Amino acid sequence: MALSLDKKKIIVSKINQISNTALSVITADSQGIGVNQINELRKSGRKIGVIMNVVQNTLLSLAIKNTNFECLKKKIKGSTFIAYSMKHPGSGARLFRDFSKQNAKFKITGAAFEGKLLSISEIHQLADIPTYKEAIIKLLLTLKMSIAGKLIYILSSIKKKKETS
Repeated sequence: MALSLDKKKIIVSKINQISNTALSVITADSQGIGVNQINELRKSGRKIGVIMNVVQNTLLSLAIKNTNFECLKKKIKGSTFIAYSMKHPGSGARLFRDFSKQNAKFKITGAAFEGKLLSISEIHQLADIPTYKEAIIKLLLTLKMSIAGKLIYILSSIKKKKETS
């Protein structure tokens, strides 16, 4: 069923608003993936602040015009499943990367961050960026390890001093 012009304008407007506020975007080809699997992916995405849509290529091209993600126009072809990361720049990339590991037919086709089209290796780097919570945990573990190391050094120094006296 064809969309009316008014519905198309609404879709373009909605995606344009999302594009202007999103931190990063990733696209994939989801042909051959079951509806239930896509629904589970969307459910996982909502939990971490990722907005996903399947959009016609011409509408998507119009929607991302004059946004940070205009560079993605080169990668838009075939069936386009798009995910916008709203809270953390790497959340969409991480979600799609993990999903593509479980589903061989799910292919990541492109991504953009800060107005730049990303290569596959850069997409993996984006996916590996720790969240705020993960970064705090790593910092605390590093501090804990350094404190433990200093304590061991102090105790060994005390032991050596007692042995020599």
